[in-house]
Amino acid sequence: MMIVMKEGATEEEIAHVVERVELVGCTAHVSKGELLTVIGAIGDRDKDQQLSLDGAPGVDHVVPIAKPYKLASRQFKKGEDSVLEIGGRKVGGTNFALMAGPCTVENRDQMLTSADEVAAAGVTMLRGGAYKPRTSPYSFQGLGREGLRLLAEAKERTGLPIVTELLDLRDLDDVLEVADVIQIGARNMQNYSLLSEIGKSKRPALLKRGLSATVEELLMASEYILKEGNENVMLCERGIRTYETAYRFTLDLLAVPALKEQTHLPVIVDPSHAPGRRDWVEPMSLAAVAAGADGIIIEVHNDPDKAICDAAQQVPTSEFRELTSKIEAIAAVVGKTVSRA
Repeated sequence: MMIVMKEGATEEEIAHVVERVELVGCTAHVSKGELLTVIGAIGDRDKDQQLSLDGAPGVDHVVPIAKPYKLASRQFKKGEDSVLEIGGRKVGGTNFALMAGPCTVENRDQMLTSADEVAAAGVTMLRGGAYKPRTSPYSFQGLGREGLRLLAEAKERTGLPIVTELLDLRDLDDVLEVADVIQIGARNMQNYSLLSEIGKSKRPALLKRGLSATVEELLMASEYILKEGNENVMLCERGIRTYETAYRFTLDLLAVPALKEQTHLPVIVDPSHAPGRRDWVEPMSLAAVAAGADGIIIEVHNDPDKAICDAAQQVPTSEFRELTSKIEAIAAVVGKTVSRA
């Protein structure tokens, strides 16, 4: 449930409510706004029902949250969208995040050239994979720490925040040294120990939807991060596995309005992985913006035909600026502006 405190509620009154919540075995999540404080009582429904806080000192009203995901629920933010601030850039609300960069870090020249080009196009953040989850164990798995070092150099050179994927908890500290946003890939969406540790790190997270996951399962996965006190979570639709064989995955753009209705968290779309070919990335990007996404994450490479992995879906940097202009135009139509420092 959500306990809304009165305007001007004292610290003692807030502490009293937190104590009551914890006494029944729930976890209290305190969210302080400019005028009001909201306390989320997170736990099973039976424990929630043991609380009797209507009329308690400082309490304005209590709102039951029926959804199994409490902190991700739009009710928890009183219907408002969360706006995240990452490296001086905002994501959510009217702020559109354009994230771009190569699928994987291959070498210094490739990474820095690609970074320079996407920075010149005015992106919000730079993406790049140091650790790569691959279907085949014999495929290139990423440069690891050397890839992180090159991402750090690209960050220093361009000033762009870095989005990179974490696969293994053993690499968490190394990734935290570089990443402004930790990406959780589709195959790790339900790796709950990984999600919890990212939650404890308080580092912004980009959580991708699993290949066969429902919208509710994605929201429940986000709850593992949120419950550890990390409010900086973005959800990502990247395509799901269906019966269709004409393309790699089905990019479920209906997930965008469905998620926006159910959660306050920013919703990002990955238009690169589902089509698996670069000539379809543009229409899917523009459609995602029109559907109301809060951002997109695109694979861009300075010489994609020579890319080590996912060459077919990476947009050449030479064509990216034109795509950026089209994205900005559609974003303006739906009342959003590409976020920059």
